[in-house]
Amino acid sequence: MAEAEPDSGRAVCELQLADAVVVITGAGNGIGAAMARKFAASGAKVVLGDVDADAVRQVAAEVGGTAVPGDAASEDGVRALVDTALGEHGRIDLFCANAGISRGGGPEADEAAWAQSWEVNVMAHVRAARAVLPHWLEQGRGHFLATVSAAGLLTMLKAAPYSVTKHAALGFAEWLAISYADQGITVQALCPQGVRTNMLGSSSNAGEVILAKGALEPEEVADVVADSLGSGEFLILPHPEVADYYALRAAEPQRWQAGMRKLQRKVQ
Repeated sequence: MAEAEPDSGRAVCELQLADAVVVITGAGNGIGAAMARKFAASGAKVVLGDVDADAVRQVAAEVGGTAVPGDAASEDGVRALVDTALGEHGRIDLFCANAGISRGGGPEADEAAWAQSWEVNVMAHVRAARAVLPHWLEQGRGHFLATVSAAGLLTMLKAAPYSVTKHAALGFAEWLAISYADQGITVQALCPQGVRTNMLGSSSNAGEVILAKGALEPEEVADVVADSLGSGEFLILPHPEVADYYALRAAEPQRWQAGMRKLQRKVQ
């Protein structure tokens, strides 16, 4: 791979939430619901998806948005969200690929755990981009927010399907950012550590040991996202210390892995 001279400038991002049309997947609870409330309160028109039909309808009713229950990992589910947003508002300014699942285990995890993780954590993002890119390229602008996780920058002990697919989600977001920035499209990756959601509550003791102490409320993450959408920064890090961990992982991988092995022994 040829190395390119780095561009010192940040991506130009003109998104303003007031009057923006925003699609959010996984919006029935957790970070997705918190973003829906935050963005709607800032004046955005929100179209919300989730497999939990009752939950997403409740959030949509609360914020004055539109609920589109369905599976964001499927072609039909993504198309329903995009078609609804375009049909009601004529455009999409921001697509938040936020839905995700956490499956634990290592190589012994069953095929279903790996397949579901791949579909929801990775292919949902690919299918969302496939559906919305033609519209954005035609209008000359667009904004894609991928909810990844600090696990995509680092790792998550005792959860190989989650960790591996979150790395892939980050890789796809980075590829999108590089490929389409010059065509007016901004891509950002949201990479929090612990967030007090159902996902954290159902995680293994590794999640409790590693993440619970510094866990944020979903509303705190939504505030960080709202403040970061116009920054042009690729990574949105609600836990700023993740940047230091990521730098150490890249610069001194053996030292970083030694620290993670120490944590591994603690959670065993």
